[in-house]
Amino acid sequence: MDLQLSDQHVMFRDELRAWLKANMGRPWREELRDPKATEDSMIELRRSWQRKLYEAGYLGMHWPAEWGGRGTTEVEKSIFEAELSRADAPPILNVLGIGLLGPALIHHGSEAQRRRFIPPMLSGEEIWCQGFSEPGAGSDLAALRTSAVVDGDHFVLNGQKIWTTFGPWADWIFVLARTDSKDRYGGISFILVKLDTPGITVRRLRQITGESEFGEVFFEDARVPRENLVGQIGEGWRIAMTVLAFERGATSLAAAERYGRDLGLLARTCKEIGRESGAVREKLGRLLVENEVLRANGLRMLANLADGKVPGPESSIEKIFWSEFDKRFRETALDILGPGGQLVRTSAEARLDVDWSREFLWSRAGTIYSGSSEVQRNIISKRVLNLPQEGR
Repeated sequence: MDLQLSDQHVMFRDELRAWLKANMGRPWREELRDPKATEDSMIELRRSWQRKLYEAGYLGMHWPAEWGGRGTTEVEKSIFEAELSRADAPPILNVLGIGLLGPALIHHGSEAQRRRFIPPMLSGEEIWCQGFSEPGAGSDLAALRTSAVVDGDHFVLNGQKIWTTFGPWADWIFVLARTDSKDRYGGISFILVKLDTPGITVRRLRQITGESEFGEVFFEDARVPRENLVGQIGEGWRIAMTVLAFERGATSLAAAERYGRDLGLLARTCKEIGRESGAVREKLGRLLVENEVLRANGLRMLANLADGKVPGPESSIEKIFWSEFDKRFRETALDILGPGGQLVRTSAEARLDVDWSREFLWSRAGTIYSGSSEVQRNIISKRVLNLPQEGR
């Protein structure tokens, strides 16, 4: 397995770095600290940035050109994501559409659905959110109760989704709904739903960080055309596993760049405030080693993707590692900095701001969304280690 970038890939990386330097505005964390910024203005900033990336040909790079992509490989895509993290660029707004629904449509959708939904997904004209979790059906996703009853050429949806990221700003939602109440896994279908459909209500949810990125979505006799079904009736669970595999994995290289940047800033901050004891150096060293393990996991998974393999159980290994590491990293930063960690410090050398307390609060979410750490451990024990399963 060759884990080195080729000369062609190095050339692409250097060209991308030059483009980012010429076209990116302020680092994302500077945008976050702007006192004039609002949640709505930040959404529009991210939409504008996504459009610029799309017009430059940097979104959907590994997808075929006929669907709005560039026809390159997962390697270029991974380099792109890592360089965005390295530059502290604004996050892509339509991350759920591009990162989750796009692969689902490519692997399971019809040609008409790919041509209809992927181009405006890439350009940011249509923003997507994810309708999976429900009250009482979070980690146990198969317990979902939102129903979709066939009525002629339509589905009639009733139920509720929660923790819906970008729900307050989205145009569409991809929904897992129960089409057969007797079959736990085979009775679920994957349906694309326009959020301005009569009978749908979206409400904002306030998070522990003070933001309202989440929403909850209610369906009351909402009628959705049957042509918006992805795959066949009852294939929703299989399609969802494709979605979750891409959500859980293939992100380690970008995460390693982000943590490496933050780790460097933490080390410089410790030097500035005189916290350079042996104990502090040991803690920073442990974080550095763990981040390199994360990077190595990302390279391994990237090699598999480059060979055309769809992420499998190994994505659970990657997801549990980065989410638990993120939590340890943020806890360690606050432990080292003490009360000063509640403040936002600026390193004159790095010119990057880290709101360590916000990062700490956000790190709790990573071990829950996209399948909790407990769920990932169960998947690893069953599908990777083939351990015997206890009776239920």
